[in-house]
Amino acid sequence: MNRGRAFLIVLDSFGCGGAPDATAFGDEGADTLGHIAEACARGAGDREGLRSGPLHLPFMGALGLGLAGEASTGRVPPGLPRPNAPRGGWGFASERSQGKDTPSGHWELAGTPVPRPWGYFPDTAPCFPPDLIAAFLRETGLPGILGDRHASGVQVIEDLGAEHLRTGRPICYTSVDSVLQIAAHEEAFGLERLYDCCRIMRRLVDPLNIGRVIARPFLGDPERGFTRTAHRKDFAVPPPPGTLLDRAAEAGRTVVTLGKIGDIFAHRNTGREVKAAGNAALFEALLTETRALPAGGFLFANFVDFDTDFGHRRDVAGYAAALEAFDRRLPELEALLGPGDVVVLAADHGNDPTFRGTDHTRENVPALAFGPGAPTGRIDCPDGFVDVGRMIARMLDLAPPGADGP
Repeated sequence: MNRGRAFLIVLDSFGCGGAPDATAFGDEGADTLGHIAEACARGAGDREGLRSGPLHLPFMGALGLGLAGEASTGRVPPGLPRPNAPRGGWGFASERSQGKDTPSGHWELAGTPVPRPWGYFPDTAPCFPPDLIAAFLRETGLPGILGDRHASGVQVIEDLGAEHLRTGRPICYTSVDSVLQIAAHEEAFGLERLYDCCRIMRRLVDPLNIGRVIARPFLGDPERGFTRTAHRKDFAVPPPPGTLLDRAAEAGRTVVTLGKIGDIFAHRNTGREVKAAGNAALFEALLTETRALPAGGFLFANFVDFDTDFGHRRDVAGYAAALEAFDRRLPELEALLGPGDVVVLAADHGNDPTFRGTDHTRENVPALAFGPGAPTGRIDCPDGFVDVGRMIARMLDLAPPGADGP
């Protein structure tokens, strides 16, 4: 029996070219990896004091990231090698779930696609059903809400933060994802009060099949500006039964989840949950937990900065710098791996920082593997993201994930 350990690390939003059905989502031509690489190659990814030159990802490039990009789009992203003998496994996967959101991507990576379409709010102002807001105000005792529209989370806080402080009304907004976000000042409104409001809203939107209600606390004032804090909390619909996390728990394996994985899976069989603010702190936590993870254990991590700090903000240079910083640290993780261990790098959707708008993009995602127990050569994913979860289940000698499993 293989008693190696498995690590599934999600580079949130790191797509590698338009999915076969990208046109249906309005995302034809999106390519997060390819367009970042192209921008860096022509100098559009340069920023003084941050980075310059072609995209430099030697570790992931040696695994076959460029080959994955080529297989997805027909072209190798500029600056990435095309190794004749990749030192790891490489491939790409196309999502089957009908969404381009965080839960859809993560659940499918864990072997359980979303069973039915999500509910969404229209791109109108106001966008929320009046009876929903009336029930929310009745149960919370709040005098009203602000926002009530599609919005960028950073911008809506800048626009409405002062009025929020003056009126005590929380800022409620949504996006093209199946989500309702509630932003409030962490001190003036209260963090626990914000969480309580989100719990009430979570119950109220269940009949609408809204995937997530997200608490978005922030600090600051109108004079100095407002900044979101690390105390974000997602209140998600529970995933379908039979996820990779469920299978690991059923087998008595040690499970560790880093970043927002616990929230995404509604804290079901998410084991030891570890959070940290920012990619750098998360990577330190990843190294610490890797040292302690016993044989047969499973670690599932999400690195969200790529998405929230750079993809949504359409920051090409910042995204490129974050990728390069992540790539530089992967040898530290590799040095901690033992016999039979495998690390799989993937993504949950795209968020092309060169694309129109500020939302996720429907893209294929890379699947890269390294470690003593990793496959080498092409990783085929004919059934989509679920094949990533199935591959990890085989490596851990677990029952296959999926609702039809035992």
